[in-house]
Amino acid sequence: MDRGTTIPQLFLEATARHPERVALREKRLGIWRETTWRQYRDHVEAVAMALRAAGLQRGDRVAILGDNAPWWLFADFGVLTAGGVSAGIYTTSSWQQCRYIVRHSGARFLFVENQEQLQKWLEFESDAPDLELVIVVDVTGLRGFRHPKVITFEQLLERGRANRGEWTKLCEEAKPDDLALLIYTSGTTGDPKGAMLTHGNLAWQGVAIATFDPALRLAPDDDVLSFLPLCHIFERLFTSFVPLAAGYTVNFIESVETVPENMREVAPTIGYAVPRIWEKYHSRIVLRMEEATWLKRIAFRLAIRLGERHSRYVIRNEKAPLPLRVGWLLAHFAVLRKLKQRLGFHRMRLAISGAAPIAPDILLFFHSLGLYLVEGYGQTEGTGVTTVSSRSAFRPGTVGRPLPGVEVRIADDGEILVRSPGVFLGYFGDEESTRDTLRDGWLHSGDLGEIDADGFLRIVDRKKDLIITAGGKNIAPQMIENRLKFSPYIHDAVVIGDGRKFVAAMIVVDEENVGKYAQEKRIPFATYADLAASSEVRILIDREVQKVNDELARVEQVRRFAILPARLYEEEGEVTPTMKVKRRVIHEKYRALIDEMYKEASA
Repeated sequence: MDRGTTIPQLFLEATARHPERVALREKRLGIWRETTWRQYRDHVEAVAMALRAAGLQRGDRVAILGDNAPWWLFADFGVLTAGGVSAGIYTTSSWQQCRYIVRHSGARFLFVENQEQLQKWLEFESDAPDLELVIVVDVTGLRGFRHPKVITFEQLLERGRANRGEWTKLCEEAKPDDLALLIYTSGTTGDPKGAMLTHGNLAWQGVAIATFDPALRLAPDDDVLSFLPLCHIFERLFTSFVPLAAGYTVNFIESVETVPENMREVAPTIGYAVPRIWEKYHSRIVLRMEEATWLKRIAFRLAIRLGERHSRYVIRNEKAPLPLRVGWLLAHFAVLRKLKQRLGFHRMRLAISGAAPIAPDILLFFHSLGLYLVEGYGQTEGTGVTTVSSRSAFRPGTVGRPLPGVEVRIADDGEILVRSPGVFLGYFGDEESTRDTLRDGWLHSGDLGEIDADGFLRIVDRKKDLIITAGGKNIAPQMIENRLKFSPYIHDAVVIGDGRKFVAAMIVVDEENVGKYAQEKRIPFATYADLAASSEVRILIDREVQKVNDELARVEQVRRFAILPARLYEEEGEVTPTMKVKRRVIHEKYRALIDEMYKEASA
């Protein structure tokens, strides 16, 4: 791809290439409603021209606050093609968090989805004087509401349609080095930082993902299901920018609660999710099969065993022995094919896990089902994807090889360094953090890793999370945590032990699965706290921990654990919107519990 390409240029090309094909689908009131590429273009043009008429200048920032839906993309591309800079805000954000991003970015315009999100702006209206116009999409509950700074999305579109004429010229004026997005990082160690991504970063990354595996090149006949937050670079790529190169259809879920149902309805050909989603699917499959009849349980276990043996040959690019191939085909048609259909996975030719590490056992499990789940690695500062595995180049325990055009090397202290067309400009308004992260053209990732002889990258852990025990042993907590989370009864785990004599863990049980276990065993409970305090549940979790310990070196084994009395909540600042644990917050909040674990061991 020409590295001089911009997002407006890709958008123009995509809409001209197949104007009557379906670009977007959204399920509303039980009906899937379609938007063609031509209609997509018309909406984006109207938004762009309305914003220009309202005074938007090249480089001005616009914030977007709402759940995944076609209007989000109309607003996003409207901003980008008009020369503005888009900044997404998580819908789960408090009004204080919304205020921070609006003020920090200096946004002049704000799109909000509905009355709930509008109320957040009203809470900090007087603290954001630079914000000139608020556009509301769903006006339900706002009849009679009037405010000089507020208009509806339909009113905006009407203004844009009345001011057509210069949009194509605006698109052509965009330059590859122009700032396009501010992606606010999770903020696991403090306030979110606004990563600055250019049109060149995004255009290069979109094409690179669409074409990274020649055998599985993404195409117009593909379908994806959009359900991760669009504020996150992972979802933004697959919903917004990769389709410009691949031309596939993006399907939007009705709500977070309907993801399994929508997955079955759409049956996407390309799947992608964070590890938490794949872990949840794994636990549901395993536990549901445990509840099945003895014949189905035996058939499932045999099918999985055959699938594991067969997939190990596939992973090594070797041909399995004929008896194993025949057995695998029988298992597939008799058991696994039906299971994948019930999940909505039967058309999926590629599945990707990203945004956080995933246990190799989870990958192998899905391979055993005949679903080729691979892992990718990257971060917002590198425009999302640095390395990725493919069906032809997959090695469990690694995150694949660098995308074409990406250089990866390991620093003397083990840190992963990246140089590519996707490396960002820096952090908005934060020169000090930018200098710490970008040095001599290399992105310092903050992750520790290793590259094997064949060029596959293995992630060790976050540099700042590495545990050094009192005995001087280096422990990578993520590896242990991922193995613990392979258990269907463990939702989350936080491994500790820095400066301590041994490794311990704080565990959040899976309320749904442990609740079912408690019902079967007639263990009384009413709330999560009851489950966490149950001695029988502790025995169950102890068995799961010991299974993991059997696979670990002695120094890595979890000697003590505590079940946290409450789940981890984003609203409490304990996890990020993408469900990454904020270790510092957890350590501080449960300091007494941690001290008690080590005190008991010393007694």
